Amino acid sequence: MIRPTKPKTPRRPAPKKPSSNQKDPVGVYCRVRPLGVEDEECCIEVISNTTIQLHAPDGLKANRNGEFKETQYSFKKVFCIKTSQMELFQDVAKPLVDDLIHSKNGLLFTYGVTGSGKTFTMTGAPGQGGLLPRSLDMIFNSIGPYQAKRFVLKTDDKNGVEVQTQVDALLERQKRENQPTVVPKTPSRQRLDPEFADMINPEEACGADGVDEDSSYSVFVSYIEIYNNYIYDLLEEAPYDPIKPKWNGGGTPQRQPNQEFIAPQSKLLREDQNHNMYVAGCTEVEVKSTEEAFEVFWRGQKKRRIANTQLNRESSRSHSVFIIKLAQAPLDADGDNILQDKNQVSVSQLCLVDLAGSERTSRTRAEGNRLREAGNINQSLMTLRTCIEVLRENQMCGTNKMVPYRDSKVTHLFKNYFDGEGKVRMVVCVNPKADDYEETMLVMRFAEMTQEVEVARPVDRPICGLAAGRRQKNQAFKDELSRRLEERGGPVNAESTQSVMHQLLQNLPPLPASEITDPHDDVTLPRLIEALEKRHKIRQMMTQEYNRAADMFKSKLQELDSSLVSKENFIQDQRGQLGEKDKTLHSQKTEIDRLEKKSKMLEYKIEILQKTTNIYEDDKRTLQQELESREQRLQREQTEKRRMEQRMQGMVQDTKHKWEKECERRVCAKQLEMQNKLWVKDEKLKQLKAIVTESKTPSDQRPAPDKPQRPSREKDRVPAKRSASPSPVPTGTPVRAVHRRSHSAGGERWVNHKPSSNVELDTVMQPILGSNAIKVSAPSEKALAKCDKYMLTHQDVASDGEIQTKLIKGEVFKTRGGGQSVQFTDIETLRQELPTGPSRKRRSSEGNTAQGGDRMEGDWTDVETRCSMAVEMRAGSNLGPGYQHHGHQKRRKP
Repeated sequence: MIRPTKPKTPRRPAPKKPSSNQKDPVGVYCRVRPLGVEDEECCIEVISNTTIQLHAPDGLKANRNGEFKETQYSFKKVFCIKTSQMELFQDVAKPLVDDLIHSKNGLLFTYGVTGSGKTFTMTGAPGQGGLLPRSLDMIFNSIGPYQAKRFVLKTDDKNGVEVQTQVDALLERQKRENQPTVVPKTPSRQRLDPEFADMINPEEACGADGVDEDSSYSVFVSYIEIYNNYIYDLLEEAPYDPIKPKWNGGGTPQRQPNQEFIAPQSKLLREDQNHNMYVAGCTEVEVKSTEEAFEVFWRGQKKRRIANTQLNRESSRSHSVFIIKLAQAPLDADGDNILQDKNQVSVSQLCLVDLAGSERTSRTRAEGNRLREAGNINQSLMTLRTCIEVLRENQMCGTNKMVPYRDSKVTHLFKNYFDGEGKVRMVVCVNPKADDYEETMLVMRFAEMTQEVEVARPVDRPICGLAAGRRQKNQAFKDELSRRLEERGGPVNAESTQSVMHQLLQNLPPLPASEITDPHDDVTLPRLIEALEKRHKIRQMMTQEYNRAADMFKSKLQELDSSLVSKENFIQDQRGQLGEKDKTLHSQKTEIDRLEKKSKMLEYKIEILQKTTNIYEDDKRTLQQELESREQRLQREQTEKRRMEQRMQGMVQDTKHKWEKECERRVCAKQLEMQNKLWVKDEKLKQLKAIVTESKTPSDQRPAPDKPQRPSREKDRVPAKRSASPSPVPTGTPVRAVHRRSHSAGGERWVNHKPSSNVELDTVMQPILGSNAIKVSAPSEKALAKCDKYMLTHQDVASDGEIQTKLIKGEVFKTRGGGQSVQFTDIETLRQELPTGPSRKRRSSEGNTAQGGDRMEGDWTDVETRCSMAVEMRAGSNLGPGYQHHGHQKRRKP
């Protein structure tokens, strides 16, 4: 026999994607933080409730023209420094909580520069609850009477919710209470955080409208953080910090007795059957009140990574995500129990994200781990900015570029919200101080761009097909039944109610058979009418009896009321006495609560100080190690430097001694060479004098010339000093002065350009330029404008070692542009030479008949022929003028 299959509830169809006209822009709000110091310069001005204006601070030029540039930015709403936390919640978070209760998702995150008030906006402080505690309070104020018992709705490992029966839920609760906790238990009411009582004023409590009374609700919370682009569960129970384990000096993890080391394990992102992203293996705690939910949040908040930087004393070093998941299950047709169908359970979630602030390492001066954390924070925020830019470009330009959600864990986790799975809202927190002007301008540009991105509107969830008002009708029936049973003095519980109803039905006469087999049957209907009339009479009798019993009961109640009045008077006196004692107890209890709050705050501050102290100690050890390594390196470098200095000093001494010897040798050689040259020149001069005077002096009267002695090669012999003036010419001898006239002589005005580096030769032949010549040592445009000719005196060393002088001449012309130019036309060369040899044969003249002092013209002509060119010696020489014969070779420089 084939067993008939039980029909299953059809699976809910996937929601259709909304059309293009069902889109809403991302809601961006701006909140301005108060200045820390009153006299501090402010760069932000609130123009209206939707516009702010940025002023460039003094000393900062905003544009290239050097003018201060003022920019305005518009938001959905701007909250000034006087805005309270309640006003911010009413405009920003309350609509998202209302959507959450009506089975719609929501995402709310704070964005801004470090130290701009993001954590205060999200969490708040005692007496000033932020968006997170107010959202929790609104949720439980709305669904408080309609919550299901614990573990009736249970989360699975695939981002879904399962439905359990009352018996299974009871067994689950007993099992959790008996076994040691691995998953953190829901906090009990006896250990609630005393600070939460001051978070929200009871007068500010609010609730949602239109809550479905025919459903049961369960709230699950989870708390994660994204640190260095890794996801960690802050509610996971671990003996060590899962983010930064402790290591000993040997490089192995430390272990406490009877405990194993748990390596840091990050969580993975996965996709469920509805293509929604979730954190696999994340701890989800079921909470039943606002206090319990905030206690769970506070326990995870203590594990969050914070550090002290130059800009913020408690800077968040990670992105925190607090997820509120609301499961809604409809009641059955009787309105008493939850419908046992998993597909009918609706799950919605609200993500509250506190993004870490962007920061510049040049301002925070971060090093080591802080520098790495800042780099990862800035990289994840840059990825968020890139995704927003690509979404905006795809929507405005009609392109279909791929959005890089997977480049960062933050964008990958929330990609479903930007694809249309819920509303997205952002609170931009800004600090108006002038030091944050440049970072604030970048934040404003990102916020302005985010407002242009449109997100698809979420589709309403399908409504269960059961009749509405089931819970209310069931509750009204139970109340009426309980009231009647109380009037009759019977039991009030449900079992006794069913037994009384059964007895009443048994007292009534049974109904006869009412089947009609023949259309002419006249017996069945009269019999049925007669039985019903009997039942009606019995019912009237029972009603009369009931009324008599009620009257008797009322009389008895009146008697009891009279006796109770006297007792109430006595009780009133006692209450007056108890009231005074209650006041005393209340004052003492208030003092105890205040001390507990103070103790809690001090414990929290002590924990923060301990963390800060540990961070400082780690930094101190790191700096000490680095200082010791640098000192060792410096000592090695100093030792190497001293060793190198000693080596270099030795090399310098050796080289100095070597060059001193070489210089002495070269000086001695040069002295000997100059002595030889001087001796040769003396020989030449004497021979020249002898040639000049031999024609006047008879051969027999001519004295024998003294043979000059060649200087010795000894180093200590000093050559004889000679006069710098030439030898006097014998008296009576006619000497004709022969001068070579320069080609540059004329009536024009000359510029005599003679560099200061030239050597004065004092030669006989000098250029005649006239008295009006202008002498300059460097080219001068002013001098060229006054003259017609130009001459440059240039000296260089010839191949034989003598100085060669060149006179470079040119004409000066005026240019079209008003200047002067020189065109060189001629070069004259003045060169000095030495006689080549000491002995030279004199040719006899044609007429040798002259006797005594009478000489013929041919004698002088013969001498003049043989000594045709006069060459002057270099300036500063001790020798006189010398002559060189053209028939002999030039003497090379030794």
